[in-house]
Amino acid sequence: MSEDNKVVAELRENFGKGYARRLRAAGKIPAVIYGHGTEPQHVALPGHQVSLLIRRANALLDLDINGKSQLTLVKDVQKDPVRQIVEHIDLIVVKKGEKVSVDVPIVVIGEPFPGTIANLDNTTVSLEVEATHIPQNVEVSVEGLEDGTQITAADLVLPAGATLVTEPETLIIGVSVPLDTLAADEEIAEADAEVAEEQAEESEAASEGDEN
Repeated sequence: MSEDNKVVAELRENFGKGYARRLRAAGKIPAVIYGHGTEPQHVALPGHQVSLLIRRANALLDLDINGKSQLTLVKDVQKDPVRQIVEHIDLIVVKKGEKVSVDVPIVVIGEPFPGTIANLDNTTVSLEVEATHIPQNVEVSVEGLEDGTQITAADLVLPAGATLVTEPETLIIGVSVPLDTLAADEEIAEADAEVAEEQAEESEAASEGDEN
């Protein structure tokens, strides 16, 4: 966890949509902190800094609340569906050394066998990892893989210390030939068959002519 994750949070006692709008107008994001049997804490976070931090999945924020440090994990981000402005954030309390279950993005690297494509059936995989060592992603290589190859959750190379939570047989990536390519191949095969048939008929007609 880097120093960039340190965020000064302001405790807030006022609630409601009107107050939340005023907070956002002032460049702040309303948030609530809960977990570990503690009473929920309502805070205001610096909008620009936090908006940059939460671009990463499973962002960990080291909050300074009235001079006390509180480690939290971003659990949910609510955005305006049109303007995509962050309206509210849910944070859960975590402890150093504690393990948490998180959904980690899958990143596909490499190119499969020419003429095939790698279909990503699941964009994330659930892992149990230490709260302070959450991987940014899990890389999966499809380099040279041929049509029909399947990669399941059990096949993934997990980061050190991570435990798979997703069902092992869950399909992550399937390699296949695109449908349009198959259709084109079928059309070519049909055309070739028609040409061969015409040539056979012409050859048969020529043979009959010679006999006559």
